[in-house]
Amino acid sequence: ALYNPENSALIQRVLTMPRKRYERHEISFLTRPEVEALLAAPNLSTWSGRRDQTLLLVAVQTGLRVSELIGLRCQDVTIDNGAHVHCIGKGRKERCTPMRKEATAVLGRWLHEQNGQPEAPLFPNARGTKLSRDGVEYLLGKHIATAIKKCPSLKSKRVSPHVLRHTAAMDLLQNGVDRSVIALWLGHETPNTVQVYLHADLKLKEQALAKTAPLDARSGRYRPDDRLLAFLKGL
Repeated sequence: ALYNPENSALIQRVLTMPRKRYERHEISFLTRPEVEALLAAPNLSTWSGRRDQTLLLVAVQTGLRVSELIGLRCQDVTIDNGAHVHCIGKGRKERCTPMRKEATAVLGRWLHEQNGQPEAPLFPNARGTKLSRDGVEYLLGKHIATAIKKCPSLKSKRVSPHVLRHTAAMDLLQNGVDRSVIALWLGHETPNTVQVYLHADLKLKEQALAKTAPLDARSGRYRPDDRLLAFLKGL
């Protein structure tokens, strides 16, 4: 409009056009039984099985992105008091994510078995270099196929590494963790990003509905009082 004032009316009309609506896809995540079946799938008698179980456990507990997972080095893990993993996320932003006792114990055993240099990849492939994104997707698909035998509900889900990140977020949300804390945990810029997980979980919605139900609610037909009827007639 500044350079072509004769088009200002057209420009104003364009600016007032509403944004195009788009379909919001439902967030996919794993339930607790599905997570347990997945973690039980790797063969722990093999080196790769122990690596895979450790990686999957860290993924569902920390919610790291797949790029952050495969970028972890041995020196990025702290096992002592205040156990956590240190990663570099989007925009080269660093963050530390705490770990529960079970994940700390499994990761401690894996580090002891690796006995690698501080700069060595935490989750190496058979050649000793870091796993690729395709490698993580392959091992996840393999163990999901095994886990389906124990937990058939997995058959209807398309489980990608990012679904494990969603699973970590949903676990925090279901346990009452504040959205701002979850945003920090996942490395999001704002808590608004966490809103999608609220829409995804039916259990949370049912809990919210239960809170709104009056304690003395009785079944029956609703009968509006005279004042409300008069108000409605005047609309």
